[in-house]
Amino acid sequence: MEWSEELCGGVLQAAPDAIVVLDSERIVLVNDRAEKIFGWSRDELVGRDAEVLLTDSVRGAFTGSTGTVVVQARRHDGVEFPAEASLGHLNTPDGRLTIAMIRDVTGRNQLKAEALGQRSARLEALGKLAGGVAHDFNNLLGVIVNYANFVVEETEAPAPDVKTIAADARQVIKAGERGTGLTSQLLKFARREVIRPQVMDLNRAVESAENALRKEIGKDVRLILRPADTLPAVTCDPAQIEQLLLSLAGNARDAMPSGGNLVIDTACSHLAADEHPELAAGDYVRLRISDSGRGMSHEVVERAFEPFFTTKPNHEAAGLGLATVYGIVTQAGGSVSLASEPGVGTTVTVLLPVSEGAKPEPEPQHQPAATAGSGETLLVVDDESALRDVVDRILSGAGYRVLSADGGATALELARLHEGVIDLLVSDVVMPGMLGKELAERITDARPDTRVLFMSGYAQPVLASKGTLDPGVALLEKPFTAEDLLSAVRKRLDG
Repeated sequence: MEWSEELCGGVLQAAPDAIVVLDSERIVLVNDRAEKIFGWSRDELVGRDAEVLLTDSVRGAFTGSTGTVVVQARRHDGVEFPAEASLGHLNTPDGRLTIAMIRDVTGRNQLKAEALGQRSARLEALGKLAGGVAHDFNNLLGVIVNYANFVVEETEAPAPDVKTIAADARQVIKAGERGTGLTSQLLKFARREVIRPQVMDLNRAVESAENALRKEIGKDVRLILRPADTLPAVTCDPAQIEQLLLSLAGNARDAMPSGGNLVIDTACSHLAADEHPELAAGDYVRLRISDSGRGMSHEVVERAFEPFFTTKPNHEAAGLGLATVYGIVTQAGGSVSLASEPGVGTTVTVLLPVSEGAKPEPEPQHQPAATAGSGETLLVVDDESALRDVVDRILSGAGYRVLSADGGATALELARLHEGVIDLLVSDVVMPGMLGKELAERITDARPDTRVLFMSGYAQPVLASKGTLDPGVALLEKPFTAEDLLSAVRKRLDG
């Protein structure tokens, strides 16, 4: 039996929890962990009543319960702490023993409290986001509804003024475009927008955006470009990089109402291990945008990337510019930081990971897109009837034959009954009952020659990781113009 006693003793001392063995309420055995947790030595504990380890309200827990109980324990110095005790009983020739395995759960409770605090903070941030979205969209809807009513009133007048009608309609379009921009910024911030990344040269991207940047900042601000001689390639969405540059240039312009300098420079950067809290060690391309404007206080810098936070008066801005920049950069695997002081200016630094061994893709040759149809049959599926009618009207007017369905089940039935070919399925992505992806799979299983074009304002169900499209997926993002729709349809039909 000597080896068995040694083994039991070794297990007892190696246990990660405190172990206390009781004869009635008297302590007869403790392990090393119990000494550390409670602050008593083994000699001090053995022979004493268990009440020295517990508060008054739970002293009966050790001998009166089985299983796991939560108790309030007490250390040698009188400090109380929450503990979890797993209790068992053992009948021996000398009587009944209670074995308690005790774990200090202070850290666990702290983590729960921190999690609750983080949840509360997330809910508060979500509330601010929802409030900001509601404010901006209510403004836009107010413009759209009222100008649309003006159009109706004018057309019903005895002598309609065509110029007034056209001007009012343009206000409706302008408000709609602002709403489109707002939803796009929200999706970028949330990293839910469809991105089309490609291997690119950041110097070339800055150079391509130069004219748009000069238009954005106006004549009073001097634009200074300082590109590195050569840069390794990065993988980003070129359209998003241009939006990032224009957004930061617009902020810089507003910070320099009397004019100043806007400097954009690029460089190579290498990060050592643990040098940057958000990025792994390795090679990066640095993009830096600096202005000589009025700068920001520390308090403003701390909140600058929050959505809908703005220091501009009278809601002149949505407060999504820097939040959008943050979403673009982090989705590309990089990091963005901001340094500013009142009266000195602001510098925004972007780090983007190098695409090892990759070469920038050649710029596409832009050619006028074909849009007209030649009698091809298109199956259009969308649960929003007004939008479905718009798509039907645009496509029919361009020479296509259109079959319309309000959802997946109706579309499958139409496809089953249709005797001719269906050249293209044009389907919304998110629909009740059946998602567009499932519908496309079932249609193409039955009709392998049918091509598919998705359309959506929120395309997550057909996206791969990091917001990119799954291979072979074509997507038209909502809202779209007639030209956008016809061009996308023609390209899909032509392969």
